[in-house]
Amino acid sequence: MLRGEKVGLRARHEADVPVLHAGLHDDVVARMRTDSRPWQPALPASPHSPFAVTEPSESAVPFSVVRLDSDVLVGAALLWGIDTHNRSAHCGLSLLPDARGHGLGTDVVRVLCAYGFAVRGLQRLQVDTLADNAPMIAAATRVGFTAEGTLRRSAWIHGGFADAVILGLLAEEWEDTQ
Repeated sequence: MLRGEKVGLRARHEADVPVLHAGLHDDVVARMRTDSRPWQPALPASPHSPFAVTEPSESAVPFSVVRLDSDVLVGAALLWGIDTHNRSAHCGLSLLPDARGHGLGTDVVRVLCAYGFAVRGLQRLQVDTLADNAPMIAAATRVGFTAEGTLRRSAWIHGGFADAVILGLLAEEWEDTQ
């Protein structure tokens, strides 16, 4: 398990899937805000569930997020779009509704950065999020990410277009904060 101050990132367990699926996938609008692909119904036990237990791949590493003080499942995190040639990847996370607003997101981003930079040897991490996702932007900024740009009307969200923002962090910037 990768440990932060408040959270741990560990392999996904089969028992995590129904909890994550109910809390993060079944809320259609919330799910549309976290995934660029169209929402589709899927059963928790289906291999098509976005939280299905899978083996890590060269391009994506999924984690379950647990509170260290209780070992309670609080969300999902992901290093995705891993590009081993350019040594870059994207960070993503989704916290269950009851886990939001407790500073866990910032800790998850820190742990993802430690994994990406120290374990994987990447040189750049990126966060892509909706421009109105203030909690994610704040968490990434607290960790050291820099706003790099806005993609105007680039995300189709429940019947309308929304702006997305790109934030980036380089390995040497992260090392300066450690």
